[in-house]
Amino acid sequence: MDGLKRIVDVKKELEAAEETMLPSFILKYQTDERAGVQKLAAQARKRLKDLEQERKRIEALKVYEKQYQDKKYICGIDEAGRGPLAGPVVAAAVILPKNCDILYINDSKKLSPKKRAELYDVILEQAVAAGVGMASPERIDEINILQATYEAMRHAIQNLAVVPDILLNDAVTIPAVTIPQVPIIKGDAKSISIGAASIIAKVTRDRLMEEYDKIMPQYRFARNKGYGSKEHIEAIQEHGPSVIHRKSFIKGFVSAE
Repeated sequence: MDGLKRIVDVKKELEAAEETMLPSFILKYQTDERAGVQKLAAQARKRLKDLEQERKRIEALKVYEKQYQDKKYICGIDEAGRGPLAGPVVAAAVILPKNCDILYINDSKKLSPKKRAELYDVILEQAVAAGVGMASPERIDEINILQATYEAMRHAIQNLAVVPDILLNDAVTIPAVTIPQVPIIKGDAKSISIGAASIIAKVTRDRLMEEYDKIMPQYRFARNKGYGSKEHIEAIQEHGPSVIHRKSFIKGFVSAE
């Protein structure tokens, strides 16, 4: 029983161990002959290896930031919500510190909702500046989704606390912006700044759609985030479009009147 309790204690020690404590944990228990402790030491070694690989991946995500390291403020731009049938399109602009070492930043679509939420807080805490811009469903219907996306991006830039020296954009060149721009195809998976912006935009929009769900639960916005799932389309056909539906997006299969 004492041996089992000891293994439980070692497991708790591993679970509580910070990244910097893993090498000392491994050194401390690597010669312990108990099978349970050896298993925990192996877990610690794997965890340390995974962290080292993640650090290398993040370092590779800084290739564009290093290319423009002579610029003081390098800003990543991305959007969320170009495709949904309802809700705004949301853009984010993020300037990370030059020595940014936030792990797990990636294209927001490749992250779980829990990890996105965690990173959202860390990014906002560590960013030099972050700005968000939106274009409403009405504006999307008025000027089309591409122009509305550009507008949301311009608003995000304007909402930054500092003026960027260069913009790293996910695939697009934003009209009517005088700041130098670098469009990067699949930039949210190639640039740490764009990846950070994709997370801020995605979490901001998802949380907004969750709030709309509380007001209009019949559309299940918390679940579909406004995208055209079968359940969502059936809800529009049953209840009619809401005030946040994009008329230009739903006219092909349901009356927007």
